Order: sequence, then C-alpha cells, then structure tokens
Amino acid sequence: MSDEITLPEIQEFIAGFWYHYDEGHFDEVGARIGEEMHYLSRSQSGNCPFEHLLAAELHDGAETLAWLIEHRNENPYPCRHHATNVFRLSVDGDSVHVRFYLYVNQITNHVPFGVSSGVVDVGIRRAGDGLVFTSMTVTLDADDSIPFAQHAAEAASASTQPA
Repeated sequence: MSDEITLPEIQEFIAGFWYHYDEGHFDEVGARIGEEMHYLSRSQSGNCPFEHLLAAELHDGAETLAWLIEHRNENPYPCRHHATNVFRLSVDGDSVHVRFYLYVNQITNHVPFGVSSGVVDVGIRRAGDGLVFTSMTVTLDADDSIPFAQHAAEAASASTQPA
C-alpha cells in the first residue's frame, strides 16, 4: 500500500481547514497543524499600509494556532477563505509541498465582496488517520496591480541587482 498523499486528499484537507477556520472550529483547526509548523504571513512587498494586521512568523504548532485564533477573532463573520488552483510542487520524504491561490470574501450591505487574495505554499504530511500542515507561507496581494510587462521587467531588474 502506498503512503502517497493524493491530490484529492490534499484538496479535501485544505478545504476542510479553511472551512473550520472561517467557522471558528478551533479544535478542528488545531488538529490540522503539526507541532513542527512554520507559519509565515505577509504582503507581497512586506510593506503595505496594514502589514501589522497580517504579518506573522511563527515556529511551532501551538504558537501558530494561538495566532490564527487571535487573527480569526479580530476579523468579520461571515468571512470565507477559498483555496483554488491547488497543485503539487514537490514531494520530500513523507511531506508534500503544495501551492494554491487564496481568495477571501466577506459580506457588506448584504453583498459579498472580495477583501483579499494571495498565494499560499504549504507542507503537508500524514499524522495518524489524517493530514497536518508542517508549514504555511501566505503571501497576500496588497500592492496595486500593474501591467504584467512592467512587473516582469521589475522582477528581471531586481534579480540582476546585488543582494
């Protein structure tokens, strides 16, 4: 029997995590976080006007869960996190590394509207009868959109600059 973590398992795991997070089922959220969890959250530039609300770098499961609970309790309800375009990046031993888009909406004046989006990279491994996150890096889109050609030119220029 293979111990490979399948894409349907990954998708169901990620969807369940965000559902339980949105609904404040923190025991369920905690059950999906490995003790070795490394969590990083920031905007693309790392310097958006509300960076202090979203920036975090945490280095274990308990610390990550405490921050996620505090962050969820500070945000509105309903607030929905949607994971889309989930795909595998690599497999490293017993862990799989996955990337997906994150889209977040809330309701104002009885109408849903988008409040955030970004790219999320996660590590996932088996634990007991389920899966747990070993890492999560959330990079939120907080900079104004620009033409892609401009972005590509800026990225190329930055990669040729000495560090």
